[in-house]
Amino acid sequence: MHVQLNRPDVRNAIDQQMINELHAVCAHLEDNPRVLILSGANGVFASGADIAQLRERRRDEALAGINSTLFERISKLPMPVIAALDGYALGGGAELAYAADFRIATPSVKIGNPETGLGILAAAGASWRLKELVGEPVAKEILLAGRVLNADEALAIHLVTEIHEADVLVDAANALADRIGKQDPLATRITKSVFSAPAESHPVIDQLAQAVLFESDAKFDRMQKFLDRKKKK
Repeated sequence: MHVQLNRPDVRNAIDQQMINELHAVCAHLEDNPRVLILSGANGVFASGADIAQLRERRRDEALAGINSTLFERISKLPMPVIAALDGYALGGGAELAYAADFRIATPSVKIGNPETGLGILAAAGASWRLKELVGEPVAKEILLAGRVLNADEALAIHLVTEIHEADVLVDAANALADRIGKQDPLATRITKSVFSAPAESHPVIDQLAQAVLFESDAKFDRMQKFLDRKKKK
């Protein structure tokens, strides 16, 4: 499934309507697991949260976790999520990208979290996801000093894994989705869940998950096909 963020007048800033629509996407994918591709229209992924709406939010909205609840839901979708980044991926747009399993980008991407410059913090995942993704020193530069990464910098620290020109970015995302699609869906879903499990749950969760997969029809079929191909060679 390909979902495009499209609010061109405000550089695809994330507002409440977009939040609601992305929750609807999540509900569909939770019932019908598929790879999700997220991209932005008109050369921008998402410039951040809608500042006009953010300016009016108070304590109760912060405690409700409007963006963080959605991004956590996206991160926990059954199948992988690919963020295809072009132009600005800032603030909430960056945090949405951090919640994805894969990030690919164009040469013009700019990714970072300028929230402290607006008197707030990056509270929708960046304050903890970013350290896991890029390490503490770079995460502190982004979160505390307002550093914005360009494409080469993001690639060098593996925050993004591929760079493509804008006109083929979605094709590249689809090619990645196709590679994922060649794997066994159940094995992919369980691997994603095990990968995200807390450290203290290992190795027990790995063994239980493997026990489930060892009984699946796909395991026998795929391994038999592998052995048959090897025999022919």
